[in-house]
Amino acid sequence: MSIDHILDRARNGERISVEDAVKLYESDEVEKMGEVANEIMQKWHPDPITTFVIGRNVNYTNFCDTYCRFCAFYRPPGHEEGYVLDDNHIFEKIQETVDVDGTEILMQGGTNPDLPFSYYTNLLKEIKKRFNITMHSFSPAEIYKMVEVSGLSLEEVLTQLHEAGLDSVPGGGAEILDNRTRKRISRLKGTWEEWIDCMKTVKKVGMHGTATMVIGFGETSEERALHLKRIRDAQDETECFLAFISWTFQPDNTNMKAEKVTPREYLKNVAISRIFLDNIANFQSSWVTMGAETGKKSLSYGCNDFGSTMMEENVVSVAGATHKVNTNLILRLIREAGKIPAQRDTKYNTLRVFEGDSSVEKDFIMQN
Repeated sequence: MSIDHILDRARNGERISVEDAVKLYESDEVEKMGEVANEIMQKWHPDPITTFVIGRNVNYTNFCDTYCRFCAFYRPPGHEEGYVLDDNHIFEKIQETVDVDGTEILMQGGTNPDLPFSYYTNLLKEIKKRFNITMHSFSPAEIYKMVEVSGLSLEEVLTQLHEAGLDSVPGGGAEILDNRTRKRISRLKGTWEEWIDCMKTVKKVGMHGTATMVIGFGETSEERALHLKRIRDAQDETECFLAFISWTFQPDNTNMKAEKVTPREYLKNVAISRIFLDNIANFQSSWVTMGAETGKKSLSYGCNDFGSTMMEENVVSVAGATHKVNTNLILRLIREAGKIPAQRDTKYNTLRVFEGDSSVEKDFIMQN
């Protein structure tokens, strides 16, 4: 069955339905979808610029009582391999990020039942005393754990976090926003309604969030389409999302058996998402999980952003060197895709454009 009539409507600025999205997911005409997704992206972003942010992941704890089947990171409370980073260790990591012109800290961890709510507010206050950096931190699952341990409402927890120094909330834990799949892969993580409520409340208290999607859990085409509809509806209502990021489930070292999603299926998902989500401006490539070549391709399938340099959280003494490699690689990959690289902040404001002269790039990397 031809998908041309769906793509033509999208091209003309019409909204597509859940049923339309299911038909696209069931089609193999991926290149056609990519072409339309690229046209839509160019309406949002007419200049041939691809942005990226210099940031760092800080995994402050791996103790977690949510026990997701697909997670290789967590350790149950009390486990000998579990940890909570001390504050000074976290400050060191942030300082290393600032030293290389980093602007964003993505602080995430497990849902640790032994950390009081004051741990998070005190840590944020101490960070903001020391650093001028954006705290893009704590996914909805972690925030709901704070609600549980504090006895406060969701709105009060988010208000206090924001007042303490939280700037925005990453969309981790969305996986697939459908309760059938959620119960199967992570029955303790909460419903899709709770995830959406958290993100709406994030906006209500004066912050923004990002929307995410992970495919490859054995979900149906309809569940994928419903996931997109739920994000689009929340965005219509509150404009809570600044960006959308999708990636694929990585089954290695987890308790879930699954076939890895192919790069082609990932690109199809990126394209359908860009076509469906007509109210979100920025789409991030997931080149770190999908590889450089697929990452470059995604820039012609609807993505306008290359995500974060993702300085490794476990690198201390050579953090600067790690960053230089990553930033250099990002600049090169964006250029190879025929785009002009630009550094941005968390709110997608452009901080610096790297024009064609490679000496600018060298100068930037030597300074850092």
